Amino acid sequence: MNACKVQGMLTIHKAIKRLMPRPTGTLSAAAALLALAACSPVFNWREVRPENTRLSLLLPCKPNKAQKMVPLGGQPSTLSMLGCDAGGATFAVAVADLGDAEKAAPVLAQWQSLTLANMKAGPGTSQVLPLKLPGAAAEPPASRVFAQGQRADGTAVSGQAAYFAQGSQVFQVVMYAAQITPEVAETFFSSLKFD
Repeated sequence: MNACKVQGMLTIHKAIKRLMPRPTGTLSAAAALLALAACSPVFNWREVRPENTRLSLLLPCKPNKAQKMVPLGGQPSTLSMLGCDAGGATFAVAVADLGDAEKAAPVLAQWQSLTLANMKAGPGTSQVLPLKLPGAAAEPPASRVFAQGQRADGTAVSGQAAYFAQGSQVFQVVMYAAQITPEVAETFFSSLKFD
């Protein structure tokens, strides 16, 4: 059962409990129905796990899979990706195994710089904050990047991305949209976990 259905069922159950004991429960039920309406079928959250990793996360749509060879850490590496579009936003996770955990810090720093350059995020339009992610490598520390930039067609885009490593694997988790709603971003990024 997806997170949206569970949240909806809990909301309805709480509203019914509030409605039963006292007449003012009608307002609580109305609020619950509004909350349920916000849980739109546009975001059909499901747990996914990139192959050959211990990472799991929620994506709001059925992901497409892709792989390509890219130069990471001075050598060709297979970059595996899962991604989808929902509610006017793009969600993706990418992972590569560098074969050497010592290469993770420079590769993640380069990956972050390239992503910001590709979205044309100018000086002062991005912010990097630490990300608490149990199971991720302590070095390099996991980070979450918030940025404003432009798509290739010149339209404005907001981006949020997480960069982290586990062993010799490096990860990028991204979300791009014209405008990112805090609730959707929080659901997406707070779902990151290692088993």
